[in-house]
Amino acid sequence: MKLRICTYNIHKGFSQFNRRMVVHDLRERLRSLDVDLVFLQEVQGLHLHHPLRHADWPAHPQHEFLAEDVWHQTAYGGNAVYDHGHHGNAILSRHAILSADNQDVSDHRFERRGLLHCEIAVPGVDTPVHCVCVHLGLMAGSRRRQMEALAERMERLAPDGAPLIIAGDFNDWRNRADDILCRRLGLVEAFGAGRVRPPRSFPSALPLFRLDRIYVRGFDVSRADVHYGEPWSRISDHAALTADLERMH
Repeated sequence: MKLRICTYNIHKGFSQFNRRMVVHDLRERLRSLDVDLVFLQEVQGLHLHHPLRHADWPAHPQHEFLAEDVWHQTAYGGNAVYDHGHHGNAILSRHAILSADNQDVSDHRFERRGLLHCEIAVPGVDTPVHCVCVHLGLMAGSRRRQMEALAERMERLAPDGAPLIIAGDFNDWRNRADDILCRRLGLVEAFGAGRVRPPRSFPSALPLFRLDRIYVRGFDVSRADVHYGEPWSRISDHAALTADLERMH
C-alpha cells in the first residue's frame, strides 16, 4: 500500500502580505501534487467581507472549494472565530474519513490553536490511520504545552503502534518536537527519520527556517520533497511539503 501526503499553510488563500487573492491558483497547485491526503493550515472557513471585495471569491468554504472533484472527504476545525468569520485547519482525503474531532489547545485568547484529528480508512491498511493536522503557537512555552497535549491525546486514542501521521505548521524552528513527539509516540520525521534536521520551509521564496513538518509511525518514507520558489512563493509564504509513504509489514 502506498500513500502520498502533503502539508501546506495556505495563508487563508492570500499571497504574502495579503497582496493578492490566490485561492484559485492554490487549488491548481495542490492538484498538481497528486496526493491522497492534504493537511492544511490557515484555512478560511468563513469570511463575510471577502465576497464583497473579490468577485471570484469561492461560494463554498475554502476546504470544500479546494477539495472539489478530487478529495471526496473533508474535515475542518475552526480555531480562530471572529465577528466576520473563522479559520483553522483542514484535512482533505481521497479515502473515507471515519471520524473527526478538533481539540482546542489554545494557550491564550489572542492565539487560537487546535488539533484536527481524523481516523481514515486507507485501502490496504487493516486499521484506521490516525491523522492529525496541527498549527502550533508562536511562543516556545505554548508549543511545548500543545505538543504535550498532542502526545497525551494520541497515547490515549492511538495506542499500541497504531498507524499515525501528524503534519502541519509547527512553528518549531528550534526543533523541540522531536524531543516530545518522537520519544513519546515513536514517530519519525519524514525527511530524516531522526538522522538530520527537518527541512527548511519558510519563507517559500528561499526557505531559511524549519517550521513545517511531517511525522509518521507505521510507514516507511520512500521520498520527501519541499516545494518552494516559483510558482509556490506566489501562493503562500510557506513551502508545501510532500511525502510518499509505504505501510510497514
